[in-house]
Amino acid sequence: MNRPRATRSQGFLARNWPWTIAAGLLVIILVISIIAGSGLGTNSGTQAEDESGSQGAATGAQQQEFDLSRRIDGDPTAMGEVDAPVVLIEFADYRCPFCGKFHRDTLGDLVDEYVADGRMRVEWRDAPVFGDQSVDAAVAARAAAEQGVFWEYQHAVFGEAPDSGHPDLPREVLIKHAKTAGVADMEKFEADLDSEDLHAQVQSDFEEAQRLGVTSVPTFAINDSVISGAQPAEVFRETIEKELAEAGQ
Repeated sequence: MNRPRATRSQGFLARNWPWTIAAGLLVIILVISIIAGSGLGTNSGTQAEDESGSQGAATGAQQQEFDLSRRIDGDPTAMGEVDAPVVLIEFADYRCPFCGKFHRDTLGDLVDEYVADGRMRVEWRDAPVFGDQSVDAAVAARAAAEQGVFWEYQHAVFGEAPDSGHPDLPREVLIKHAKTAGVADMEKFEADLDSEDLHAQVQSDFEEAQRLGVTSVPTFAINDSVISGAQPAEVFRETIEKELAEAGQ
């Protein structure tokens, strides 16, 4: 008998995540970093509890060192050299307007400036905080990744995302985005939308976000610095340059 689809949002939110001492310390670090950098920007992140998108954002660079990077060779949800000195990790939701803003306005420039020459790697983490459709969209992106067009699928989704509010992403829209992204085998893609393995991958990412205390999306870890919200590109550049300098680059 097939097990229930515990990876949809009700399953995510109903689970009790074990809090370890290390995770608790990391949450404190993240909170301190957000408070310390609260003057760097506003109205650029979205919390699950506040769907208006009015939550402020901040950066922090005084945390203790921690490394969340996976550096898996061939990871279809990452781009850049595995041994890049800087890794930018994004926790995000496909229905988050500020996540869309970051992808439309900032990510491409950072890729051109830092990923293309091997100095930075980008790794994605699913944080589907806005319900079942967020979970389904995350699974759909991973289904596209199975066919080598993960980032193209993201471009299709975020390219049509509104500047505010959370777009509806029913199954037919997810399929439309797959066609736009150039998914070759649509029959496989549609079957993968119900893949328990892909749902489990999304759940694993979301549990990691929960353990780390990520409640606002997008949230970024850049080596041992944290940025919360779709901050201006210069905020990202300053943090990346700082991390490159610390890495001797």
